[in-house]
Amino acid sequence: MSSGNDGQPQTFTKPALAEKEVTELVDRVFGLKVSWIRPLPSYDDQNFHVRVSRNKGAAEGADEYVLKITNSEDSQEPDLIEAQTQAMMFLSAEGFPSATPYLTKDGDIMSLESGDTGPGNKKYMVRLLTYLPGVPVAKIATNTQIFYEIGKLAASLDKALSEKFHHPSVKSLHRGQFIWNLANVPLLDRYIYALGQNKYRDIVQQVIEQFKGKVIPKLSSFRACINHGDLNDHNILVDSSSASLENPQYRVSGILDFSDMSYGYYVFEVAIAIMYMMIESPDPLSVGGHVLAGFESVLPLTEEERGALFLLVSGRFSQSLVIAAHTALRHPENTEYLMITAKTGWKHLMKMFEVGQEAVEKTWFETAEAYTNHAPA
Repeated sequence: MSSGNDGQPQTFTKPALAEKEVTELVDRVFGLKVSWIRPLPSYDDQNFHVRVSRNKGAAEGADEYVLKITNSEDSQEPDLIEAQTQAMMFLSAEGFPSATPYLTKDGDIMSLESGDTGPGNKKYMVRLLTYLPGVPVAKIATNTQIFYEIGKLAASLDKALSEKFHHPSVKSLHRGQFIWNLANVPLLDRYIYALGQNKYRDIVQQVIEQFKGKVIPKLSSFRACINHGDLNDHNILVDSSSASLENPQYRVSGILDFSDMSYGYYVFEVAIAIMYMMIESPDPLSVGGHVLAGFESVLPLTEEERGALFLLVSGRFSQSLVIAAHTALRHPENTEYLMITAKTGWKHLMKMFEVGQEAVEKTWFETAEAYTNHAPA
């Protein structure tokens, strides 16, 4: 998703390189011959799944990669992209299923390249990342086991980054007005026009006002950390670790897209994970308890953090739905991908407010509590 560090989301030029240009770029920058190429969906960057021919005598190694071409605006922040990439390398070394970069011919993790298409000959940061196996959570029939695992992953990942990741570029993760940071839900005021005048706009305005009054004053009491910031149903890959078709057991096989990394709070990460897992469940209001149980098996929330969870989940729904609507107005050619969350997101947000905070929290907290007596293996 877009950087929007000044609170202005989507003021970017999305790369539009043709496959022939990409093939030439991979050869010129990385010294690899592309034998197969396929475009991948992306919010505001351009991604390709590429397969490369092995050179004679080359050592065994991965021959599939993702070429990530970052949008023109984010490409102007090399320190931020370096921090994200170094974090991926760090997490991979720590045992997390994270991609790592293939170095350029000059031995760098990324390269700033000119795009021949589009106005003004924009420059784009290019990285070649290892291809991770697995299926996005969005493509499986989810169950409570994978929700628990994703909650556990969210806590473990933030904990590792916050306690052990000390690369000099980390300071660039203080992103202030970054539109996707949950602390910046009040900035949605600027983009709510994209919804038009309807019941959806009314509910988002309600979320924003409650967020300003009940969450913002509490931020200083939350525990700070580095957030991945976008553990959604398309950014988490899984594979089945059991042969049972009736009750498959999944394990996380890949964590994608670190472009929303920023300093935030532990409770932000679990709220974001809950929101996106709700999208993937036939029983969305119960999901939060399973994700929370997994998260709290690593890092129990404080009373203040738990008290903010309902509005944080509502805030993330609002961010996703409003910014997607705003972006679709500016980039109608990408509307189908942008509006994935909107297909069920509005229904879930409306239902949360219809049922009410007290009842939703009761469901979440009682479900999570049950795990303390019988945690999954």
